[in-house]
Amino acid sequence: MRYLLPWHRCVMDKLEESDEELAVKEGEPEIKKPIIEIGMKVDQLQLLTSEMGDLNSPSTYQANTAKEETMLQYAENFRRQYIYLYPDRKPLLLSPLNECRVQKFVSTTLRPTLLHHEELYNWDGCAQFVADFLIVDSLNPVTDVPDYLFSSTIILKRQKGNCFDFSTLLCSLLIGTGYNAYCVSGYAVKEMCLVDETRDICPLLKGNDKSKKEKVQPAVKRYAVKPVRELRSKFELNMQARKQTELKAEEEKRQKDLEHAADQRMKRTHDVLHGLRVHCWVLVLAGKREVPEKFFIDPLTGNSYETTNERFLGIESIWNDRNYWVNMQDCKFGCKDINFDLGDPVKWEYMLPDSENPQIAIPDSFDYLIDEGEDDDEKEVEKIFDMPPSWVQQIIIPNKDIETRCPKGEKLIQYKKANLEKYAPYLNIDGMVKRLIEYEDIECTSFVKVTEWYANRKDMLEKIERNMKTRSITEYFKKGRPLALTKHVYRSSEPETDRKMKYNSMLRVDGLLSRVQTATEMTEKFRDRPDFLIYRQVTFAKRVRKVKLPGVMQSSYRVILKITERFARNRKKAAHQDVAEQIFLITEEHIQLTYHREDDRITALKREFILPPNLLQKDDQEVNMDQIVITFEVDPLAKPCKNVVLYQTMMELLKAQAASMQGVRDSEHEERQFLKDRAAERRANELSISVYDTERNEKAKEHRRDQMRFEEEQRKRRAEEELDYLAPFLARQGQPRRITKKIALVLRNDCLTDMKQKLIDKANLIQSRFEKEALELQNKQQWYQQNQISMTKEDEQAYLSYCSEAMFRIHILEVRLNIHKETAPIKYLALEDKLRRDVRLAKKLKGC
Repeated sequence: MRYLLPWHRCVMDKLEESDEELAVKEGEPEIKKPIIEIGMKVDQLQLLTSEMGDLNSPSTYQANTAKEETMLQYAENFRRQYIYLYPDRKPLLLSPLNECRVQKFVSTTLRPTLLHHEELYNWDGCAQFVADFLIVDSLNPVTDVPDYLFSSTIILKRQKGNCFDFSTLLCSLLIGTGYNAYCVSGYAVKEMCLVDETRDICPLLKGNDKSKKEKVQPAVKRYAVKPVRELRSKFELNMQARKQTELKAEEEKRQKDLEHAADQRMKRTHDVLHGLRVHCWVLVLAGKREVPEKFFIDPLTGNSYETTNERFLGIESIWNDRNYWVNMQDCKFGCKDINFDLGDPVKWEYMLPDSENPQIAIPDSFDYLIDEGEDDDEKEVEKIFDMPPSWVQQIIIPNKDIETRCPKGEKLIQYKKANLEKYAPYLNIDGMVKRLIEYEDIECTSFVKVTEWYANRKDMLEKIERNMKTRSITEYFKKGRPLALTKHVYRSSEPETDRKMKYNSMLRVDGLLSRVQTATEMTEKFRDRPDFLIYRQVTFAKRVRKVKLPGVMQSSYRVILKITERFARNRKKAAHQDVAEQIFLITEEHIQLTYHREDDRITALKREFILPPNLLQKDDQEVNMDQIVITFEVDPLAKPCKNVVLYQTMMELLKAQAASMQGVRDSEHEERQFLKDRAAERRANELSISVYDTERNEKAKEHRRDQMRFEEEQRKRRAEEELDYLAPFLARQGQPRRITKKIALVLRNDCLTDMKQKLIDKANLIQSRFEKEALELQNKQQWYQQNQISMTKEDEQAYLSYCSEAMFRIHILEVRLNIHKETAPIKYLALEDKLRRDVRLAKKLKGC
């Protein structure tokens, strides 16, 4: 088949005879045409109709254009050559039926589409969306290409399809976004065809392994100070280490044995259809969109693989929206040795000439295959024939489908020692969109770690990790969290327990970077502070459990024993004046200072202040600085510091001690308030809704309803204004085409008379109701006078109630009658003025 192309006249003439006649002439056994299972087609269409109902397909789905018919003839000629030359190879997928039972060439089923969704612009986003959005429908039978290939629009509505439907949709999206993508029809292993990922490691865990860097041990300095010798038995340490190593080795051996047993079970269930299972995937070649190297994409899972991966066992053909190629290379060793140079006709047989992939020139020794008498015009026409445009309608994916992703908004994927759950946003009340459960054993019976991802949380919570071994919980927050918190590690939600907190120091005024706390210690690290503080460690006294007495207030703060602060180097000061570390021993009333070391010194200046008792309570107390300050001078020839300077330094240190203690109290208060807020946030689980989300935003819905109500009122008001008040009076006159002065006077008089009569009728109606109510009240009062002696309390109470209501109605009617008498002349004059200004009567009534 190397040079027998569909447009070569010599072969086309021979193929005009039937395949059976050619087989008899060549002495070969009769070639049997592939039997198409009609029942399978009907079942698929019935299933599609039962799920989708009436399809109402466009005309392009139900019929072929002239160019498409020509393309089908080319495909049929190509198929007949293929069967004639390679009777042992399986049939190609060339012209399957669509949902309307119309043959369509596979390349025309691809509809390159560029959508406006940002997440569908890169190949990984497109592949993940297709894998999540659609439900896998396995091929039946698994060893043959399908007889039907539905359009991508129907597949998106149905949310179900086989691997060929997946690949068609994914390839359409990739080509639309600029990738050099192709659909590949071939063979793959059973796990890939059945979407069995139980033997694969979760991609999220692979990313964690890559992110973990090996700890680099610092280089040992030759003249480093030797560490303090540990007074512990080396024999006991070695025995403990050996025991831990043995336990770890036994655990690893047990895990390996379990995995080996699982692999043996898989091997014992050998796939009898290995190498025969048909599969379709996507090939992306290098070049466009800065793709450095070609790779495969499995549309059922959205994962990418190298083209030499052992899961792919062979390739029959590939196609895109412009051409179709048949693989002519040996796939004995899978896809490892396949060359994807589509311009080489020796390795890839193309259906249509492609200017983008120039073919190798045909050698002169095969010129006899070309008919010299071929018409040049016909040859030119055949050369310029290109692929017909796609018959599929434009692919549209609404924002709701992009957000929902998975069918019914949730999906479960089983991996090796892990389960991954995916949820649509706002599906869970706590905003969880993804959960990864890691198990200790391959049977997935005991889990060791649970990781949950969240979205649209008001508290900016992004991820939670629960480690079952260490019993610790780690919370990750996005930018925008109050206090600029980014990470929170804890075991208990109670204060004064072990916890680690990391902050974004760039967003905090105090430059806090991290805070580590235990029951008796708190360590804080800072960055880029104006006072050059970089470290603060606080030691607290242990809590003494006391019985809480009613009415007795107890302090919520812990007793501070020691505060250690370290400072970065301030180059504007001399080293012997720049404090590197200051330690406040609160209970002992000592302050220890260590200054920065000079560049040419190996030790630093140190001072210790022993504070006298009640120093700040007596102003006239005499202070002997020689007994208070202990100084270690690096330079013995340096002048001693004056007592006045030392006294000022001591007073500044006392102020710094008070400020540090206040800072510690502020940190404790901040932590307690944070834990209180987190407890409330966990109970509330409030989600944030964008102002552009009109479906979930209740305020936007209410505003839209108010706007629609206002527009409806405006429409009714305009409709009332558009009513012609002269219409009934014009009807009395026989709808005259031209209004004369006489008719205008009649219309005015009739309209005013009618208005006057309506006002009189309304006044009479109110007056009659007023008189009726007054008469009924008078009759009731007479009845009361006659029966007053024999009435019970209930009857008397009912009478009083009736009188009160009757008097109220009479008063209302009297007020309405007075208002009507005041407004009736005004309405009459307003109608007379309106008639005078009416365009139809103004000229005729002028001067009247």
